[in-house]
Amino acid sequence: MKKIWALYKKYEELINYLVVGVMTTVISWAAYGVCKLVMNVDNVVIMQAAVFLRWFAGVVFSYFMSRKFVFKSKNPKIWKEAIDFTTSRIVTLFLNMFVMWLLPTVFKVNDWIATFVSAVLVVIMNYIFSKFIVFRKKKA
Repeated sequence: MKKIWALYKKYEELINYLVVGVMTTVISWAAYGVCKLVMNVDNVVIMQAAVFLRWFAGVVFSYFMSRKFVFKSKNPKIWKEAIDFTTSRIVTLFLNMFVMWLLPTVFKVNDWIATFVSAVLVVIMNYIFSKFIVFRKKKA
């Protein structure tokens, strides 16, 4: 048990990020599922609206979870941090929207498979932005 705990402590940030990422993905996909129930996502414009709503739900959840449990931010400039976080997520939103346009529309990939591919790419980019831009530790 000590070895498992030591391994967790060594990779705590990354493990917590992956857990929050999975939780964020579940929330985002649930939001997309609700959109599919009430919107005609076969229409490319409506699908983009659904992708935006999925993204928004994920960003709100992810910011608070990342701040508290992953990067353990104590930054008193919470508004600046939240704006930086949201800005980085806007960049990956466009990546997400591009993938969700490209795969289903051009390559005729099922929208759920496209959602999975997009999520993997977005999680990787979000970690890079969060670690090195939004929640970077200030040098003492």
